[in-house]
Amino acid sequence: MNIFKYIFWILYRIWFYILVAVPIIIMFPILLISISKESWYPFFFKLARIWAKFILKGMGFRYTFKRDQIPEKGKSYMFIANHTSMTDIMLMLAAVKNPFVFVGKKELAKIPLFGFFYKRTCILVDRSSAKSRQAVFLRAQRRLQSGLSICIFPEGGVPEEHVELDEFKDGAFRLAINHQIPIVPLTFADNKKRFSYTFFSGGPGPMRVKIHKFLSTQGLTIGDTKSLNEQARTVILKQLRIFNK
Repeated sequence: MNIFKYIFWILYRIWFYILVAVPIIIMFPILLISISKESWYPFFFKLARIWAKFILKGMGFRYTFKRDQIPEKGKSYMFIANHTSMTDIMLMLAAVKNPFVFVGKKELAKIPLFGFFYKRTCILVDRSSAKSRQAVFLRAQRRLQSGLSICIFPEGGVPEEHVELDEFKDGAFRLAINHQIPIVPLTFADNKKRFSYTFFSGGPGPMRVKIHKFLSTQGLTIGDTKSLNEQARTVILKQLRIFNK
């Protein structure tokens, strides 16, 4: 019986990459046009949401959203979530309608096809370089000034399988305070079960998302970064434990 499970998992992983690639190939000319001007990014974002939903549904994931508060159209936010899976990017795109720009690790730019657009639309960071981390703030500032939002997975990477929720880096919170934009915490309940970085694991099923009440940064200073960080992490951790009961 186990042999059939392993065959399923291998085919399931292959199917995922097919789903990632096919829409990009089909929409390639339109995608190229949409990234040719920075001001056209909202149109690219709409295409990215179609791509994300196509993958999630094609993998047999039934995503549901519970919202304590809804982002307003035309406003900028800092979206954050726990990070456990390659599908986190897709689920974030499906969950949020406000155009946002990902801040993510530069290694993902090496993925064929996906990486071509990733490095041209996202803010890439080399976490081992202080200069790269500083450049992130400058690029994010320009995007926020153009009316977009930012999305960061504040754990700074995918933690080990046994880690429920890693410590959060301060970057997202400093940036939000600097620009006085609300933090929007999201909790992804099932991504690790559905499609983690452990190769022989996963499968179709539910993906529950909780979009929490926003955390205000109005009147906060850089000195408040740590407390805001801890507040956001506590919100997500409590919800993870509720989901896992």
